[in-house]
Amino acid sequence: MNEYITKLENGAYRIADTRVSLDSVVYAYKRGELAEAIVQSFPALTLAQVHGAIAFYLSNREMIDQYLRQGEIEYEKMRQQQRSKNSEFYARFEKMREKMKLKT
Repeated sequence: MNEYITKLENGAYRIADTRVSLDSVVYAYKRGELAEAIVQSFPALTLAQVHGAIAFYLSNREMIDQYLRQGEIEYEKMRQQQRSKNSEFYARFEKMREKMKLKT
């Protein structure tokens, strides 16, 4: 990839020599967080790594946005599977949430 980004065998992108995902930095950047704030959120990263990750994203925006969309689709699919496996639990949880809303 480049000196700041590595791509794992499973297709995931990481900040080089860390366990921090590129996803985490990109989502923070898209929320408007400054590079310095991202470093505070991820102390394992240096400012240069964050700037390098953002530069990589901006240079490969279409590819990384597609990668992020695919991750969101997979996450939603897994979430729905869990909800259907544990439907009774989620029904009780929703009832409790509704009760809490009524109290406030």
